Amino acid sequence: MDDETIRYRQDDGVAHLELNRPEALNAWTPGMGLTLLAALRRASADPSVRAVLITGAGRAFCAGADVKNARELMPNGDPDVSGRLREIYNPIVLAIRSAPKPVVAAVHGACAGIGASLALACDLILAAEDAYLMMAFVRIGVMPDGGISYFLAERVGLARAAQLTMLGERLPAATALSWGLVNELHPAAELLPAARALAARLAAGPTTRQQDPFAAEAQILDKATRAAALAQGGLAPLMANLAQAVRTPGLPPQIQAAMLQALALRTALSP
Repeated sequence: MDDETIRYRQDDGVAHLELNRPEALNAWTPGMGLTLLAALRRASADPSVRAVLITGAGRAFCAGADVKNARELMPNGDPDVSGRLREIYNPIVLAIRSAPKPVVAAVHGACAGIGASLALACDLILAAEDAYLMMAFVRIGVMPDGGISYFLAERVGLARAAQLTMLGERLPAATALSWGLVNELHPAAELLPAARALAARLAAGPTTRQQDPFAAEAQILDKATRAAALAQGGLAPLMANLAQAVRTPGLPPQIQAAMLQALALRTALSP
């Protein structure tokens, strides 16, 4: 691909997408996110691709969003805290969850912030023994995004999800495995070969969700969980109250930013 922040390679039915900003621990910029989104859509639309593998170059999978990258401004001069969610982050997560073929993540080193959201959106996650997950959003005063609050609550329960998101502490890969957040644990040197072997195994099966038992099962599970998460009876009143509260005069900027992100995520995931 033209943008080298995402390397796209294809071999034996597997599209390998590599996050490639190793000097920044693969922290996302808007351009990198848009390139990743285009790569995911390309892999989904290509009938010769039967599985997708996402990895990170260098010492980490992804350290999250590049906080050194300035936010765009809204017409009133305030930072646009929801634009990237609507246009980049949420579409990436939805592209993975709606992909007509299985998506595998191979995680090593840091897997933090939106990088953790990316990994948890995948169907299967392999982790190196040196990997860790960290919901780093609280450290910069923003609400967890990219669907991660939902993924965590669904997989590890509310108590552990609250612990991870409110404290922002590192979760070692071994603990993530025992909690059910990752599927396999490997020595660092063996992670990529194991991930490639798994993706090749998936790619060797039938190529569509209608034929592929792996992809069909992922689609069934995803539809069930999305339906529960998006039930209007539960979320609509909360979102209505949030939309009114965000206009409160004198609201601290960080609280307003978190509310706007929650509203943006709800809008992006609405049917």
